[in-house]
Amino acid sequence: MTKPPPLLRAPPFPDWQPATDLPPPSSEDHAQASREELFSALCQARVGGSFWGKPFAGPRPDHTDLIVLRPGSGEERTKLLEEHGSGALIVESLAGDHVIDPWSVLLHATKLVAHGDDEWIAIAVALGIEVELLSPGFYGKPDEGRSGLVQRALSAINQPMFSPFSAGRVGPLEAIALLSEWRRVIDANRGQEGHTLVAACGISWWKRFEIKRFLWSPETPLKIFRNASRALTYAQSHNGALAVWPSRISPSLIDEARRRNVPLVRVEDGFVRSVGLGSNLVPPLSVIVDRVGIHFDPTKPSDLETILAHHEFSDNMIERAARLRETLVAAGISKYASGHSSSNALRERQVGTRVVLVTGQVEDDMSVLAGGGGLTSNLELLRRARDQEPAAQIWWRPHPDVDAGHRNGFVDDTAALEFADRIVRDGSMADLLDEVDGVHVLTSLSGFEALLRGRDVTCHGTPFYAGWGLTRDLGEVPERRGRNLTLDQLVAGVLLLYPRYLDPVTGLPCPPEVLIQRMSNRQTPNRLQWIAPLRRAQGSFMARLRRKTSK
Repeated sequence: MTKPPPLLRAPPFPDWQPATDLPPPSSEDHAQASREELFSALCQARVGGSFWGKPFAGPRPDHTDLIVLRPGSGEERTKLLEEHGSGALIVESLAGDHVIDPWSVLLHATKLVAHGDDEWIAIAVALGIEVELLSPGFYGKPDEGRSGLVQRALSAINQPMFSPFSAGRVGPLEAIALLSEWRRVIDANRGQEGHTLVAACGISWWKRFEIKRFLWSPETPLKIFRNASRALTYAQSHNGALAVWPSRISPSLIDEARRRNVPLVRVEDGFVRSVGLGSNLVPPLSVIVDRVGIHFDPTKPSDLETILAHHEFSDNMIERAARLRETLVAAGISKYASGHSSSNALRERQVGTRVVLVTGQVEDDMSVLAGGGGLTSNLELLRRARDQEPAAQIWWRPHPDVDAGHRNGFVDDTAALEFADRIVRDGSMADLLDEVDGVHVLTSLSGFEALLRGRDVTCHGTPFYAGWGLTRDLGEVPERRGRNLTLDQLVAGVLLLYPRYLDPVTGLPCPPEVLIQRMSNRQTPNRLQWIAPLRRAQGSFMARLRRKTSK
């Protein structure tokens, strides 16, 4: 009897590299899980077998007792149809990558008729579906009772799976959790109504390699266009969706896509992005993929807003979010950096005085234009923070992209010191947030990072984390956000459910914990490292020019 491939196995992600440099995961997955736990986890995640396959789209019999037939030959097909009649559905295996997702069929079935080597048997057993075997094989034999099929299914689920991210194997519960993450990404790329992401435009050349990995689906490779009109036509001709980078598309494209009924999916940098600035051409290791809107625009709904307003967060997810938050804080992780500074300058604060950090932003950034409530000036933000905090010691932190000369928003130091007590450029954002008592922001992600560290946050605009009962909100908050969240519920939505992450070592989609461990261990190789010195030189020249013209 030939042993079939493992039931719990990875999708055929292109060009990934296995890694053996992380230690094996230390968790409870090697403990013996009960049959109920394993079957429940498998069915909830809908993984096992070729779960990444295309959902079954053929005609289904209009019958309440759906019998699924898996014949091995044409002769057998005819015989089975004669035997089972109109209540039967033939679903045959397909070759290569064009396989069928077994869950898209078996979730609606009451009985499976298959040969003993068919892995669909294990899934059917987990679902509690009746099974009839046509021949003996790895998953059962015709004269075997239900208990025997259950034991075979459990044996298949309990097969250890090699971790793609570490030097060891993972037990079945952790394997199911990882495959579930992959399923979530693949399903999202396909879309709930079958509008698979087939084309993209507005994607900078230096991040296209990573974007193709983030937006991969098995049957339809993503095609990235420089010309937006051609991208829209391609998506329309393939009945698919078009991925766009919000800051690089025109209103006319949005209108034309709406006229042609082509869904636009907005892609943006994630909240734990990389070690290094995007303006220095460091590709993203995390992105947002939003089919409804985008998180930084409070004037319209977004996938994140829907998650935060309506998702029922399980106890396990809240516990995972708490662990993730603690790890981020301990490792000094922020959007563009990891680790702690050795500088002692940050500790030079007046004893007994409240210290408030005000963080600058790129003044023409889309989050500022969409969520700033009309306020875009960094200097005006500083003035308003001083009005709100007359007795506090105010530290001003210019935005690194602005300081590097790549973006707009420069404030002369002399002007800044009219309202701020100090200008703090040294040290990481994580270290700064560890030292201060509170933060004033317009829409900056630093406000969310401050919440992770237990700091009070005043929002002068309407960032995505405002309006959930955790911040002092001076900007207008949409009524859609009328739900109070705990900090770890917010973390679960913002860092676990909304973004996607990419392992820089293997090139695989990964849970955030893997990326954070890579960042902590300085395992984030930049394939475009050669261009960084050129970008720094260009930015330095532009920064000097702006300082000269501002005098």
